[in-house]
Amino acid sequence: MTHSVGIHIKGSASIAGKPLFDALDMTLKAGQWSCLLGPSGIGKTTILYLLADLADHVDFDGEISLDDGKPLLERVSYMAQTDLLMPWLSALDNTLIGQRLRKEPTDHQKAQNLLTQLGLQDHINSYPSAMSGGQRQRVALARTLMEEREIVLLDEPFSALDAGTRADMQALSARWLKGKTVLHVTHDPAEAARLGQQIFLLQEDGLQQIKIPETPVVRAVDDPETLTCQGHLLRLLCGSSA
Repeated sequence: MTHSVGIHIKGSASIAGKPLFDALDMTLKAGQWSCLLGPSGIGKTTILYLLADLADHVDFDGEISLDDGKPLLERVSYMAQTDLLMPWLSALDNTLIGQRLRKEPTDHQKAQNLLTQLGLQDHINSYPSAMSGGQRQRVALARTLMEEREIVLLDEPFSALDAGTRADMQALSARWLKGKTVLHVTHDPAEAARLGQQIFLLQEDGLQQIKIPETPVVRAVDDPETLTCQGHLLRLLCGSSA
């Protein structure tokens, strides 16, 4: 059984001399789902890369620390914007790929149950070429959830899904990842308002923490506080706080 861990990331970053963000100071509370919004190109995915140790191309002047003082290594699972499925593997084998690469016993029953919960019971043995973009994205989500790491990094994990499926997957993911430290990059104010236990907005003038609704997650899509938060985020993203 894993425990929750908080993360503090502080510093500035650039890629090939192009500045992304400066004087970032962000704390992800242990065991909470944090949402990060902001315009494209501002550095949201770069923050995920830094936390996932995938940022060799990034010039980062700063530090990342965990509140238990231990390293990030082997404590993080990451879901990218694209599904990155292996085309020669079935949905089931793509879900189990982490265990196979680490030469661990493969838990087929757990993987099948997870795929079924994600609505993929008819595609467990299907290959990526036989699935839609939304179905492939759900397999990628299953692969991420299968890892059960303390820290989970999500880069627009629900973007290819229709509205109804997206809402269902949000609720399922929130249940499955309860107690994990999650950083979820999204462009969807409604998604952040529904899921966020912390909500951050990264813009050119810096990082802003947004007041969240008092209602617990997963919030109802038509809850008045959720809608108010969603509208506030949208106004900020459109460049107006009016």
